[in-house]
Amino acid sequence: MWISAGISATVIFVGWSLVAYRPSAEARAAMVSDATVAVTHQDGIWSFQPATSTNAAATALVFFPGALVDPVAYAPLLRAAAASGFRAYMIELPRRGALGGGDDPEVMRRLDRLLARSDRPRRWVAAGHSRGAVVACDVAVAGRPGLGGLVVIGSSHPRDVDLSGLIVPVTKIVGTRDGLASREEVEENRSKLPAATRWVWIEGGNHSHFGWYGFQPGDRWATIPAGQQRDAMVRTVLEALRTVPVETRSQ
Repeated sequence: MWISAGISATVIFVGWSLVAYRPSAEARAAMVSDATVAVTHQDGIWSFQPATSTNAAATALVFFPGALVDPVAYAPLLRAAAASGFRAYMIELPRRGALGGGDDPEVMRRLDRLLARSDRPRRWVAAGHSRGAVVACDVAVAGRPGLGGLVVIGSSHPRDVDLSGLIVPVTKIVGTRDGLASREEVEENRSKLPAATRWVWIEGGNHSHFGWYGFQPGDRWATIPAGQQRDAMVRTVLEALRTVPVETRSQ
């Protein structure tokens, strides 16, 4: 009986996860190129380019998706950045971040390939959600050339690294009902961020609504509409891109 119950619970959990991490129709639509934004995908890197602007001096967004989530679920955020005139890139995590994919050296190799391109961004902000936020923190520690800012979304990190000495602008976005990064966990690591960090608390926001996908296992129900939470996140990321100083250093 217990074996059958365990198997049933596993099947239910796996089935729920397969559905939960799928991108919404809005996210899939954001992947389609049009007269405003050109979308391409190559070697694990998604590129969202403003179709009517080639301003190489503008700050770019380099985004890392959450573990297990289909990267397409973050397309609306990158599209919004591109539609506002910023080049935006999403670096996929091997195996969607599962089984150590977030720590796979290929993640940094993909970033280095992006930064070695002839059209590489001169200044860029590293950002990520959940496990992707952990990767973004690791990138900030590594100090790749041109790093102009850091945005940590829906994560209790930095937990394993100390970023308190980072001199580029840092933004932390937190949902007060995040079931995977509680207020207590987030506050526990506050000292590992710079004193000047900009904190954005989204009252009633949860973990899942930082992306355009379903309800994630382990999360809490939000008390505000998903669209309201996502709009607040997009506005904050755009503000982080606009406020990067012209001359930046990584540390």
